[in-house]
Amino acid sequence: MDDRAKAELFENSPIPKAVMTMAIPTITSSLVMVVYNLADTYFVGMLNDPVQNAAVTLAAPVLLAFNAVNNLFGVGSSSMMSRALGQKKYDIVRSSSAFGFWCALCSGLLFSFLVTLFRGPLLTGLGADAVTAGATGEYLFWTVSCGAAPAILNVVMAYLVRSEGSSFHASIGTMSGCILNIILDPIFILPWGLDMGAAGAGCATFLSNCFACGYFFVLLFLRRKNTYVAISPKALRFQRAIVLGVCAVGIPASIQNLLNVTGMTVLNNFTSAYGADAVAAMGIAQKVNMVPMQVALGFSQGIMPLISYNYGSGNSRRMKDVFFFSSRISLGISATVTLIYFFGAQGVVSLFMENPAIVAYGSRFLQGMCLGLPFLCMDFLAVGVFQACGMGGKALAFAILRKIVLEIPALCILGSLFPLYGLAYAQFTAEVVLATAAVLVLARLFRGLEKRESPLA
Repeated sequence: MDDRAKAELFENSPIPKAVMTMAIPTITSSLVMVVYNLADTYFVGMLNDPVQNAAVTLAAPVLLAFNAVNNLFGVGSSSMMSRALGQKKYDIVRSSSAFGFWCALCSGLLFSFLVTLFRGPLLTGLGADAVTAGATGEYLFWTVSCGAAPAILNVVMAYLVRSEGSSFHASIGTMSGCILNIILDPIFILPWGLDMGAAGAGCATFLSNCFACGYFFVLLFLRRKNTYVAISPKALRFQRAIVLGVCAVGIPASIQNLLNVTGMTVLNNFTSAYGADAVAAMGIAQKVNMVPMQVALGFSQGIMPLISYNYGSGNSRRMKDVFFFSSRISLGISATVTLIYFFGAQGVVSLFMENPAIVAYGSRFLQGMCLGLPFLCMDFLAVGVFQACGMGGKALAFAILRKIVLEIPALCILGSLFPLYGLAYAQFTAEVVLATAAVLVLARLFRGLEKRESPLA
């Protein structure tokens, strides 16, 4: 995409066309990521070997920690880049992208080094015992010791490419790795293939992430004369404004991810007190509910470059139009899915498991969880606007309000008042409050931008 095409998309293209150009590839990529995240568990589960299944489960927290780095340097750098594009400060765009790329690479290599160096204590801390330590260690060898850098770079480079309007290529790069992983998993894992078990799942993930990184490297090389994304060491500048600008958005986004993991862990711990069937049902309800959540998140991430660019250029009118159009579409989709899930919960859960007890639990859980989807959609959009405008403090405040102040206490209170089933309504309770706060804060933000640009101000 040349400069004229970028400017046309960000500045003049009709709002529906601009939003869909950016959002649809991002949403598609997010949905493919949902399938990708289930692939290792699904194919390793076909072995019917609890040790191999345990290896993937026990290693999951380490892989989730990648997302903290992805958000720090991916979200942080892309927000900085899009705002600088709107201000026509192209040197800052190049330096911000180089800063994000090289920090992500160094973080990945540091991850690999530390996990390899402290492998024994780490396995113990993850809960591996004499039976599961071997398989867990083999899985971590491929996914982290070898694969941390490509896994992190894959996601961060997608953010960098998307920041200047190339949402399609960003999504193709990410999806290419996901699809390849799904293809390679059975070949590396199952007995009819290489029969590597959990280690095979890790190896397939490592190779797939390398392939995705290769796509981005080739893309940037071919478009080197038509892109502001720079990964050359020569473009790296540790300027105070760039470091602070990236970290101001990236650190809150990183903390937000860690709080999400914390909230899910607390929910699972509460549910485990009611037995294996309840835990399995909650897991199914969470995964089913994750699909519309990823659509809402895809909308939020997809429009971030449009919001950032127009915020940076001072075009608050177009920025608001992008937000309101996106909110109507995203809320409409979320409300529709909520109705389908609420009235068809039993049929949806039974698609995954036919155990009557699990279907009964899961349908009740899904009915409670899905009620929060329209409100969650507004939360995601608001946080996306804050991140796009460089308002990391507001994004962090919403993350803390959502998990620490509202959702986790709601789990405790509702779990006590309405044993087991009350847990499913904790997110709904939190999101109603948070969505209300989001509307109020956004209204104040938009009024402030109008006053700033008014000739009478």
